[in-house]
Amino acid sequence: MYRIVELIIDEKDETSGIDAVSVVESPAIESDFIALKKHEIELKEVDAEKRILMGAALIPNKQIYRKNDKNEEYYIYFSEETVRKASELFFMNSNQNNATLEHKQKLEGMSVVESWIVEGSHDKSMNYGFNFPKGTWVISMKVNNDEIWNKVKLGEVKGFSIEGYFADKYEMSLVNEDQILIDKIKQIITENENN
Repeated sequence: MYRIVELIIDEKDETSGIDAVSVVESPAIESDFIALKKHEIELKEVDAEKRILMGAALIPNKQIYRKNDKNEEYYIYFSEETVRKASELFFMNSNQNNATLEHKQKLEGMSVVESWIVEGSHDKSMNYGFNFPKGTWVISMKVNNDEIWNKVKLGEVKGFSIEGYFADKYEMSLVNEDQILIDKIKQIITENENN
């Protein structure tokens, strides 16, 4: 049986959160994006492509398989609260223009231009054929990078994958419990020194 780990944002750590969105062939959350094309409204460029990708960046409570460098296998997941905090911090830290290909190559000409949290059963994403659970963070990404757009058209990239730093909730609670114990010991020592 594999261990299941909830990842959280460590609010004391300034590096905690999502740094970039990667376009990948096999997204860990198992949700492909769709490529949006310009709708035929009263525009002269009716056939031109918008070059916008839409999909889930994070789905709450979805267990994602992981294997670390010690060959330990486990699952991670994010709560609805963590998904919301992560989406907010992503923009508060101005990371909407940070993108990579397969978590390796930094990309230019990519920008998250729209973002929302699915609130209910009549979500905008349903207009595009998605059926995400409540609390999902959905993004639209503008692709002004010809190489990446060609990969999208060839089916070589199919979804989003986040990059960032999160804390293990269990380990954080152990650290907090240790800190509480250390603080109590310090308090007892201080009280004894003052007496």
